[in-house]
Amino acid sequence: MESFVKFTNQSQGRDRLFRATQYACMLLSYILENKAGREKLVMKLKRVESNMSSGRKLFRLGNMVHAIEASKASIQLSDPVLCYCLTAANLNRILYFTCDTVLWVRSVDLVSDISKEKWRHRASQCYFYSLLFHIARDLYVIRNCMEKERQCKQKGSDCGNGPTLNSDNTRLESHDSFLFILYLSLKNNPPLLLDTIKNLCDLLSPLDRLGFYKTNPGFIGICGLVSSILGIMTVANPQLKLKH
Repeated sequence: MESFVKFTNQSQGRDRLFRATQYACMLLSYILENKAGREKLVMKLKRVESNMSSGRKLFRLGNMVHAIEASKASIQLSDPVLCYCLTAANLNRILYFTCDTVLWVRSVDLVSDISKEKWRHRASQCYFYSLLFHIARDLYVIRNCMEKERQCKQKGSDCGNGPTLNSDNTRLESHDSFLFILYLSLKNNPPLLLDTIKNLCDLLSPLDRLGFYKTNPGFIGICGLVSSILGIMTVANPQLKLKH
């Protein structure tokens, strides 16, 4: 109970719970939409989904400051690839939160002469670019981890890249394959694996909104739910969060 209270006291924790609820409602409403006698339930689920989305916009009002601080930190990284990817990702997050704030102002009728569709499109673009840079960072880190695994094979020693089982070392010596080295790299780096899956799941929503890859709300809902669960795990256990 103490862990749950600590989790919900964090703004990120509340946002992840709201997000998981939002996408769970999207998925359920899609599944039940064409079933007879479920019309009222579907309407309730869509209403909850809309309320969760509005609540998340309110929670994100202060996230622009966090994104600015993250940009200041990432620009000082010594690795040029990580510096570029993370700084570009954070700058796009700043623009995304700016668009998100404008949409929230419009949703509460503080300003009425704002085009929702135009600002939603801009927000989706910024979110999409931010995810692309985060995925590029993940691929770069995966490549570095695979290089370390190959060096481990060549030197016949443990590089300190996580607990590698003896059976895995034996298989690595006999099967010098790309897929197996990739498997070892992700197995020994759970934060990297979770972050990669999360970013790939998140990518589907802006792809659909921008018209690059049209899909259905059910698929977006299940990907969003998986991403939200992974986000909850990283907030609850900071050791599962990818550092750089």
